Amino acid sequence: MANYFSSEFTLGILGGGQLGKMLLYETRKYDIKTKVLDPSSEAPCRIACNTFVQGDLMDFDTVYSFGKDVDLLTFEIEGVNIEALEKLENEGLQVYPSSITLRHIQHKGKQKEFYKSHEIPTSPFRLFENLESLSRAIEINEVEFPFVWKSCTGGYDGKGVSIIRSRKDIDDLLEGECIAEDLIPFKNELAVIVARNPKGEVITYPVVEMEFHPEANQVEYVICPARIDENVAHKARKVAEKVSNAFSHVGLLAVEMFQTEEGDILVNEVAPRPHNSGHYSIEASYTNQFEQHLRAILNLPLGKTDSKVGGIMVNLVGAEGHTGDVVYKNIEKILAMEGVTPHIYGKRQTRPFRKMGHVTIVNERLSEARKIAEEVKNSIKVISK
Repeated sequence: MANYFSSEFTLGILGGGQLGKMLLYETRKYDIKTKVLDPSSEAPCRIACNTFVQGDLMDFDTVYSFGKDVDLLTFEIEGVNIEALEKLENEGLQVYPSSITLRHIQHKGKQKEFYKSHEIPTSPFRLFENLESLSRAIEINEVEFPFVWKSCTGGYDGKGVSIIRSRKDIDDLLEGECIAEDLIPFKNELAVIVARNPKGEVITYPVVEMEFHPEANQVEYVICPARIDENVAHKARKVAEKVSNAFSHVGLLAVEMFQTEEGDILVNEVAPRPHNSGHYSIEASYTNQFEQHLRAILNLPLGKTDSKVGGIMVNLVGAEGHTGDVVYKNIEKILAMEGVTPHIYGKRQTRPFRKMGHVTIVNERLSEARKIAEEVKNSIKVISK
């Protein structure tokens, strides 16, 4: 086995955002040397990696030369140059998750077709080259309102996804390849994080439940364990495992799902990296998702995924009407609450709905954690000076 610890072995990370920063908590714990590439000079990772390189993640030469200088490459964002990853792999560099996995996932249309060809349950959909072909299909009643529109590329944090209820809703959409997906009346939105190492060992985390803000369509709370029937939870973990094996990914895979009114599980989409739905694990699990990602990509034994206590995560996003230098208002108030841990991402500038941090609430009783979570949500405000 390679000597990763306190050695010259260098782990390369593409992307220097908050996910990378939280991954670096774990590399520092194990004294694993790191090198990070990000386009921003103020990337959250800058303060915690051994070497920081500023550069374009979509530029072939930048990604290729960065990869030539590391022993193993991983990423914390899907928007990276895949051709550079392929060339590096062909030259013998280990890239986890692989460029093949990323190719299937980066394009939402290919991702949906992948589910269909692997008999993975997902909501019915149609793929369109552009908005014009989608409009034609609507005119001849091949697509009926309401439906879910998704841009095939470039969507992130809720961008690139809209519910289309009428003809005029189409005017505001991004041009380009897209999906029209049946709008499923679902009972719960769930997620399962799966870890897989190169040996093919697979392990799943407990099912989490996402509770959404009724107007803003943003996740307000991630709740673990999900408040669902045991049979549904078992089914969700099995489906997530099937998805993992189909992709043959290495590292973490976050599988987002819908539970229908009938108790069926439909896969919505996946992310091949640590994910917002797993942040609760930093305080609540035996092995948090970031340590697990490291264990998986380094082909080390996978860690126990059980929770020690009930955990709820609250996203901290920039308040509407505030742009500029960030201030976390009432942070002392939430620190006085039981079982509350804030994570501040290190982004100096706030803007409306930008992810600026999260707060974890742990408690033996999930109902109590949920109550405290609401208090946290109502207390802390992410505003500008």
